Amino acid sequence: MTYLSKSTAFLSITAAILLAACSPAKQDTDTAKASANMKKVAITAIVEHPALDSVRQGVIDELALQGYQQGKNVQIDFQSAQGNTATAGQIAKKFVGDKPDVIVAIATPSAQSVIAATKNIPVVFAAVTDPVAAQLVPSWAPSKTNVTGVSDDLPLEPQIDLMKSIVPNLKTVGYVYSPGEVNSTVVMGKLKDLLTPQGIKLVAVPAQRTTDVPLAVRSLQGKADLIYTSLDNNVVSAYESMYKAAKESKLPLVASDTDSVRRGAVAALGVNYHELGMTTGKIVVRILKGEKAGDIAPQRESKETLNLLVSPAHAAEEGATLSADLLKKAKIVE
Repeated sequence: MTYLSKSTAFLSITAAILLAACSPAKQDTDTAKASANMKKVAITAIVEHPALDSVRQGVIDELALQGYQQGKNVQIDFQSAQGNTATAGQIAKKFVGDKPDVIVAIATPSAQSVIAATKNIPVVFAAVTDPVAAQLVPSWAPSKTNVTGVSDDLPLEPQIDLMKSIVPNLKTVGYVYSPGEVNSTVVMGKLKDLLTPQGIKLVAVPAQRTTDVPLAVRSLQGKADLIYTSLDNNVVSAYESMYKAAKESKLPLVASDTDSVRRGAVAALGVNYHELGMTTGKIVVRILKGEKAGDIAPQRESKETLNLLVSPAHAAEEGATLSADLLKKAKIVE
């Protein structure tokens, strides 16, 4: 009979424990547990441009702040529709088939596509100007459906005041928009209702494609004192070409998207889209922790959170002069 020394026996037992700990069976169990705890968040946007990209990054940053790390305890899948509504519909169907815990839909067309594709998976929209008009939710109260989100709806009165400060004798406002984007047509209607009583005319020019945007700008030469741009995704995607046409036509661009200032706008009074994304992320976290989307009221930014950005250089290029008072009010002077 062979006897093992105490030290040899100890080493044998330790080795056995280590082998068991590293065994494929245990690794499979650990992997299964990690997989079971992994949350899935799907994010889609109608197109990629600075404002919508900032929203997406804000969502991801807020998730990280709340302890949801990509690849560790959350799987984040992002897909862009590249400006194509048919592609947005395909992405929505794919995401529904993947059965994530939450779908974040950035911009109106993507949100409409996702909501048409599912009535069960929680949907959080973001950067949607009027979710009620877009038929995403019945009202600003908790929807009691699978939908909630964050709107980038802006009070237009301060926007008009900004336009008047850039062109003191403002008589005509140009507006380039996509007829197929509900957010754009809603803003156009509201803007007209506010401008008309003040004796200011709104001249709206449709641009079906991004390539139509500079042509629309040039058509406003001599017909408008300035051009106001909302977060029309078609227009914002083509802002550099719009800026070029505005310089040629000497038409100041005033934007609701603050990212547009560094891309050619004279001034912008709008929300910080990264912060809007973080607000969206907070809602996503609430849903991941068990709240129902339909119990969370849709949110919108208040006018107190608006940021004013201006660019004297772009103003000079586009035939405008910014007053010392306006420069003093600006949060950022590009």
